[in-house]
Amino acid sequence: MTQQQQDRTDTPVKGGGSPWLMLAVATLGFAVNFWAWALISPLGPLFRGTGALGELSESDVSLMVAVPVIVGSLGRIVVGALTDTHGGRVMFPLVSAVTVLPVLFLAFFALDSYALILVGGFFLGVGGTAFAVGVPFVNAWFPPERRGLAIGIFGAGMGGTAISALTTVKLWDGLGHRAPFLITAAALAVYAAVAWLVLRDAPGRTRPTTSLGTRLVANAKLPITWQACILYAVAFGGYVAFSVYLPAYLKTAHGLTAADAANRMAGFVVVAVLMRPIGGWLSDQYSWHWCFLINAPVGVIALFLIWWMVQDPKSAIEERKRLRRSG
Repeated sequence: MTQQQQDRTDTPVKGGGSPWLMLAVATLGFAVNFWAWALISPLGPLFRGTGALGELSESDVSLMVAVPVIVGSLGRIVVGALTDTHGGRVMFPLVSAVTVLPVLFLAFFALDSYALILVGGFFLGVGGTAFAVGVPFVNAWFPPERRGLAIGIFGAGMGGTAISALTTVKLWDGLGHRAPFLITAAALAVYAAVAWLVLRDAPGRTRPTTSLGTRLVANAKLPITWQACILYAVAFGGYVAFSVYLPAYLKTAHGLTAADAANRMAGFVVVAVLMRPIGGWLSDQYSWHWCFLINAPVGVIALFLIWWMVQDPKSAIEERKRLRRSG
């Protein structure tokens, strides 16, 4: 690492800010937006169990929790391109402020209608695009040899889904049905203001000179684009799918309450959050190929164990009932 790069990561930049402060504020923004992005997931089993939205099938609940994920994933292409043009200093407050709108829509207009929840969930997907803002923003503040750790720390912001899992059902039951949405909307609004005041783009940031279409075509021609896309879809996509659907699965297949299922989903998320900075640091120290070659077999073994343990969910429910009666 050159002395210039060392100075860039360890000291404030004149007219800019400290790289570590930028990283901290960006990570907070990622967490708050992911908190909002995951609001519907813990409530899916509750809606089905209470019948508040009518008779819902398992497919209905799956669609309800999947809509924000799909929109957030595809929307990252557009938001990432806008971040290239306008910078994270503009896009982080903007994405957070825009996400307030569907959260409030859900709170005041959608909680008694399945169709309106799908509409609100569609626009709630905007919160999931915060990742596409943070990665280029954080990358620009750190030299290549420190970006693994920096992105790992930033990636820990996905712990916002754990915040949602731990608080949404409790707030719903304890303070009223609108409470989790109103509190999240307030957190988003406060963060948008803080981000606008504190965040600064890294010195020397360059704006793209070509159109979005031109850049999309150019990137689509690169083999690494599709290789990384497939890898990301399997790894992080699998994590997101498993985490957002886990509450519904645990309630349906194992008879857990909505709150208990959400708590267990939060535990799953916390492990992933703790491992992200470690994985980032390891990728700085060693080739990412080695990290993947270790991680992939572990993931396959874990999936096999899950498959093996869920072969007879009905018996698991009966066993849980028997233990409750005997206890």
